[in-house]
Amino acid sequence: MDLQEILQFVNPEVLAALRRAVELGRWEDGTRLEPAQRELCLQAVIAYEARELPPQERTGYIDRGSKAQGELCDAPSTEPEVVRIVRDRGV
Repeated sequence: MDLQEILQFVNPEVLAALRRAVELGRWEDGTRLEPAQRELCLQAVIAYEARELPPQERTGYIDRGSKAQGELCDAPSTEPEVVRIVRDRGV
């Protein structure tokens, strides 16, 4: 099967099963996915989501927010940051 053939059968339930298979590396019955199967499933998930879902609902979406004109991300700290190194002494 190629990607276009798979996309014909994808609906929200199938999408959830494909996501789960990619995450776990196994089908629901426990059968391991071959690397090519996992890659094809991931491509199907990405293609379906790009076609059917708004960006904020897609796998891997990162909300980067927005800044007003001239707004800074964070005020720089004037205090030095203290870092403590703790070693495990095997006790």
